This record gives sequence, structure tokens and C-alpha cells, in this order.
Amino acid sequence: MQYQYTPKGVCSRGILIDIDDGDKSTINKIRFVGGCSGNTQGVAALCEGQKIDDVVARLDGIRCGMKGTSCPDQLAKALKAIKEQA
Repeated sequence: MQYQYTPKGVCSRGILIDIDDGDKSTINKIRFVGGCSGNTQGVAALCEGQKIDDVVARLDGIRCGMKGTSCPDQLAKALKAIKEQA
């Protein structure tokens, strides 16, 4: 199932997330729109194939400089929202 999330307080403008239709807890694919290309591609590649709960546990609360959030933190927020919908 495909989800789209609009991050807040970061450079990326969108996060596209594909979750396995079968178990609804495994991340198939992630694509950030905008942001620091190398970093967001790296985060996406490391998270693909992982369980939502594991990724949230690792990324939740990460900050970017003086910002209160980051692209990885926004991904964690998106994944939490997806779990609430399921």
C-alpha cells in the first residue's frame, strides 16, 4: 500500500512510503521528495525491508542541527501515522 506524507520543519517536501500489503508492517520502498539527496537516499535504503516498529525506534527524535526535527524523525512520524491507520 502506498502512503504519502508531507513533512514539517525540514528541507524535504514529501515522503512516499510503500508498505507490504500482506503483513502491513514491512517497509517495501521509501522515496523522499527534496531534501539532502544523498542523506535521504541513504536513510531510505537502510529502512527498506525493515519492520515499521524497528525503524521508528531508531529514527524517532533525531534532530538536524538546531531544528527540533529531521528528515529521519519525519519518516518516523509518517510511519507512526501509517500504523495508526492500519
